[in-house]
This record gives sequence, C-alpha cells and structure tokens, in this order.
Amino acid sequence: MSYNSTTVLNIKKELNKVKVLLCQEGEKVLSKSGVGRAMKHQIEALKLARVDFTTDNSDDYDILHVNTVGMDSYHIAKKAHKHNKKVVYHAHSTEEDFKNSFAFSNLVSPLFKRWLVRCYSLGDVILTPTPYSKKVLEKYNLPSPIVSISNGVDLDLFKKDQAKIKKFRHHFNLSPSDKVIISVGHFFERKGLPDFFEIAREFPEYTFIWFGYTPTAAVTDKIRKAINSKPDNVIMPGYIKGDIIQGAYAAADLFFFPSYEETEGIVVLEALAANCQVILRDIGVYDPWLVDKMNCYKGNSNEEFISILKDYFSNKIPSTTKQGYEVAKERSLDKIGQQLKQVYEDVLNN
Repeated sequence: MSYNSTTVLNIKKELNKVKVLLCQEGEKVLSKSGVGRAMKHQIEALKLARVDFTTDNSDDYDILHVNTVGMDSYHIAKKAHKHNKKVVYHAHSTEEDFKNSFAFSNLVSPLFKRWLVRCYSLGDVILTPTPYSKKVLEKYNLPSPIVSISNGVDLDLFKKDQAKIKKFRHHFNLSPSDKVIISVGHFFERKGLPDFFEIAREFPEYTFIWFGYTPTAAVTDKIRKAINSKPDNVIMPGYIKGDIIQGAYAAADLFFFPSYEETEGIVVLEALAANCQVILRDIGVYDPWLVDKMNCYKGNSNEEFISILKDYFSNKIPSTTKQGYEVAKERSLDKIGQQLKQVYEDVLNN
C-alpha cells in the first residue's frame, strides 16, 4: 500500500489523537524493583515525547501498553483484543532472570516461563530492554515481533550534586578520603551478593555498601548464611531512595555489580549517568553496548575482580567514566520516549 502526501498528513493527525493506556499492575509492590523504575521511566519518557497516555484502566484508549504479568494484566490484554485494541507487551522478565533469585524460584521457573509465553503472546508487538533479552525471548517462539528499547535513565537525576554527596557521606559517617564501593540490588543469588562479600574481605580498608532489600522469607539459605557472616566493612542499609542513593552513585569510587543474569540493569545505567566507575561481570546482557576497558571494566571471576580493583586504585588502569556517560546519554528518557512513540505509530498502522 502506498500513501500520497495528503494521506500521510491525515495519519499523522490521527496519531496525535491516540491515547495509550499504561497498565501498571502492582506498581506499589514493584516500586523498589527494576520493573517499578522502568514503569516510572515510561511515564516521564512519554511526557517528554508528548504522547497522550493514562494509567487509569477505566479510561478509554487506543493502545494498551502492559508492563507486568499478573492476572489483571493478562485479562486487560485479553479484553483489549476483544475490543480490537492494539497491545504492546513489555517483557521485563524472562525465565533466565527468574532463576536463582529467591527461595524455590528454580523449582517453579518452568511454570513461570509457560505463563510468560501466554502473557507475551497477547502482544501485537513485544518490547524488551536489550538485544540480549530479545535473543532470549526469540527462543520462546512468540508469535509477534520483538523490539529492544532500553528502560532508559534520568540523566538530570544523577548529575553530580555536592549537596547530595554531602548528605550521603553524612548518613554513613564517611570522609571524602574514604574509598567506597557500592552496589544496588535485591538479595538474590543471581545478583552475586556472596561474591560482593568475598571481594570486600580482600579490601578491609575500603567501605562496601550494598543498597537493596528482600523480605527474609524470600531469601535463600545460601544468601541468608552469606549475610549473617558478611565482613565488617560491608554496610547493608536496605532500600534507600532519593538524595542519599543519588549521592552514593556520585560519591562512590566504584560501582561493582557482579550479577550473573539481567535483562538490562537499570542500576548500571544510573551508575553510568552519575559518572561512577563501573565494574561488571562479563555476561551477555551487556553486549554490544558495554565494552570492557572502553566504557567499563568486566571480569569473569572473583580473582579478576580483585585484580581490577587493585589496578584501579593503584592508577594502573584509567577511568572509563567519560565513555560510560556517553552510553547513558544514548538511553536518556527523551530518546526512549521517541522510540516508544515510534513503536506505537508502527503498531497502529499494522
């Protein structure tokens, strides 16, 4: 089908009137997770892109954008199809990043995957944060096209701010001369928390801080034992938001994220946006956008991580923060908003 200039103009006018329903089931429960932050990012990104949207499920809409895999989300997507509405399903979760998370997650992961396939199959298009997670989902034999769009990062929120840095240091009683290594995440096995502790033991003169929290009942025995025997130079303040965590990213000497599996890692983007030096486990999710020795440092074992830390603190290897910030800039919320807008336009016309 071909369009003349008048037809194209009419389509653009129609698209300007389109309303998107952001389905955000479990928003409060998920607020402390990456999915929760991703949903907040979508709201800000769509505002910047001037896309008309609502989060009220009772409002009328043209396109449904689903973010979760709860029963309510599933039924809303089914209802949307019944009323000939287009559905964009955001695949934040995979079986791969569900495993090795909380107690019994490996046992139920096959059932979880079946449910994911059932939910994601309702999408006319499926969104996922990285080329890696797209490859993972392509093995699920889903019926719809899969598009990778980053969850994005709010660059302004993580600008270096001396007031926030001061608040962070005061909160933890740290002096400007103290060497600080931070990480952020749930108490999941796949996050590499025991490895974080092992590295901390090798550097007792430095302060290691792990931000995050998981209810005790959901923590595996392995993680519980690791926490109970953590070294004295590790601080675990729980979930902290606002100025203190933003100040932590800006003030820390290193952001060390030893996770074994991610679909993207919003906390990595936040560290990059704060111009914090990033050290990661060398896993597929960071290919091709994060490159070892160019915009971050990567390791495959605790021995390699120890070597990187030693070399970095003795000035044997340079900072990669400038190049890392460029990665964050490419994933700014204004750019993500334009990419989401393009997906909505494409799905509406197909």
